[in-house]
Amino acid sequence: MNIRGIGAIYKFEMGRTLRTLGQSIASPVVSTVLYFIVFGSAIGSRIQAIDNVSYGAFIVPGLIMLTVLGQSVSNASFGIYFPRFTGTIYEILSAPLSFIEVVIGYVGAAASKSVIIGTVVLITAAFFVPLRIAHPFWMIFFLVMTSVTFSLMGFIIGIWADGFEKLQLIPLLIITPLTFLGGSFYSIKMLPPFWYQLSLVNPVVYLVSGFRWSFYERGDVSLAISVTMIAVFTAVALGIIAWMFRTGYRLRK
Repeated sequence: MNIRGIGAIYKFEMGRTLRTLGQSIASPVVSTVLYFIVFGSAIGSRIQAIDNVSYGAFIVPGLIMLTVLGQSVSNASFGIYFPRFTGTIYEILSAPLSFIEVVIGYVGAAASKSVIIGTVVLITAAFFVPLRIAHPFWMIFFLVMTSVTFSLMGFIIGIWADGFEKLQLIPLLIITPLTFLGGSFYSIKMLPPFWYQLSLVNPVVYLVSGFRWSFYERGDVSLAISVTMIAVFTAVALGIIAWMFRTGYRLRK
């Protein structure tokens, strides 16, 4: 394992975050405040408690997931696409690094950023509603694994995209809708039977449900199913990345 090579990629990517601190950290905080003003105060006061949890507190896990998913995908996709755009990807491909080490460097940095931002959002939310984390271990597990999994997906998008427009295509048209329809701001148990069953096709449901369970021991699906699904998502993403590196898919184009 080339620790020095992984560290070089990781430090460079993390340094890019520090250079754009306002965009990386301040923007999610402002968005969180706005969500709480609109959903927590204006709308939340008109909605009854869900599963004996006040609406303002209920949406906190979903709000964190919404931020983490978006940041993970965008950070990882831009991180690997930019070297392709500038041509410096050839230096990475010619370096004594395996594809696993390259992925660890880029995905590790993107996931670290997302975990930091998710933590900042959690702290910000604590100023608006009283929070209770029933299972801190599972909270950290879902936060980290969600960041890693969607950073892997962002890495795939960054390799697949052949223009800056495509970097935003899947996040805007697929990731964001799935997140909003994945129970981030409501429980899918509140839906009619047909829409409830249809929602179970949405992979984000399992991430939000598991993360919310770690807070309030309330989830739309069981913890075991959530853990199994996130393991499956991670394995599939790793398999796609391995295929991309093995075939050289768009890495040299």
